[in-house]
Amino acid sequence: MHSQNPTTYFAPAERASNELIAQQARAAEDLFGDCSFFDALPNIVMVLNHNRQVILCNRVLLDLLGVEDHASVKGLRPGELLRCIHACKAAGGCGTTEFCRTCGAVNATLESQCGQKAYHECRILIKNNGKLEAMDLGITAIPVQVNNDKFTVLSIVDISHEKRRHSLERIFFHDVMNTAGGLMGLAELLEDTADPDLAKEFILDIQSSAKLLVEQIREQRDLILAEKNELKFSTKPLQSLDLLSQVAAHIANHEAFRHRRILIDPKAENLVFTSNQQLLHRVLGNMLKNALEASGDRDTVWLGSRYQDGQVEFWVNNPGVIPREVQLQIFQRSFSTKGNGRGLGTYSMKLLTERYLQGSISFTVSEEEGTTFFARYPRHIQASG
Repeated sequence: MHSQNPTTYFAPAERASNELIAQQARAAEDLFGDCSFFDALPNIVMVLNHNRQVILCNRVLLDLLGVEDHASVKGLRPGELLRCIHACKAAGGCGTTEFCRTCGAVNATLESQCGQKAYHECRILIKNNGKLEAMDLGITAIPVQVNNDKFTVLSIVDISHEKRRHSLERIFFHDVMNTAGGLMGLAELLEDTADPDLAKEFILDIQSSAKLLVEQIREQRDLILAEKNELKFSTKPLQSLDLLSQVAAHIANHEAFRHRRILIDPKAENLVFTSNQQLLHRVLGNMLKNALEASGDRDTVWLGSRYQDGQVEFWVNNPGVIPREVQLQIFQRSFSTKGNGRGLGTYSMKLLTERYLQGSISFTVSEEEGTTFFARYPRHIQASG
């Protein structure tokens, strides 16, 4: 007997009854030897039934979850066990939300149910003790049949460190090296010029490039500290329009955006609140850069601030429309439309906002109004550390 089938936006929502799960578990134990083989493996291993529910797992998963026996995990799905932030957004649970369409774990499992061994990478955001964390996982799904029952053996490897290394290599060996190379070129031009006025221009350009270089290094340092829960910050009174003006002026100096306009909405409210200027500048700067990158030449990107539902809300709007498949993955750490090794911008916005600045990040997309990102914060927060 199976449970009633709730609404689903992707994979089937139907679940097996407890009685059927117990029967399937016995059949799987006869084949796999009560998981003793899986317990010897260093990675998470789950055996799933056709409803993508766990019927067996190894000790690695139990230790990760902090539970002693298999009974507490049987009948649940992988995203529910790993505390994926989307697993409880629909009545059908893991695999049934629209977000699950881009999930590597669900797709690998569904492919294995068609008789194929499958491998997918999976970007997942989880809530661990109320704190947002990002994981990059390698998912291998292997189909197995026992009598008339079809199972999937799911092996999960944490590849977060590998993805992090690739991202840092991309940033330090591409972005930072490009900035350093430009700085060196300007220094050589300064050395070769005898024109005092031209030398002054080169000095200003060198100062600007040096500031950008320090900013790129500091941003990555702070992101690493934030993920390790080691980021400390102070707070002070801020004014929203001053902050928006500083961010706009800073980003407007980037050569890549010189043909796009940045305007502050004349209806924007000037709000006084207490927060950390550096982290807010970073969040709003990433919001603005993403909007500009999604815009074309001569497009206008608008910024604003207002008091909304008891909080200070900042918003950034551009005329572009984000495709739905991109919307579903926008805050994942390793996801990017800009190539391998990128994707830290929107993730860092969410991480810094939710873990440190006690706020929230969201966005809306429509053909009429384009794409608008919103960042909301309390009027007063306490310093960290």
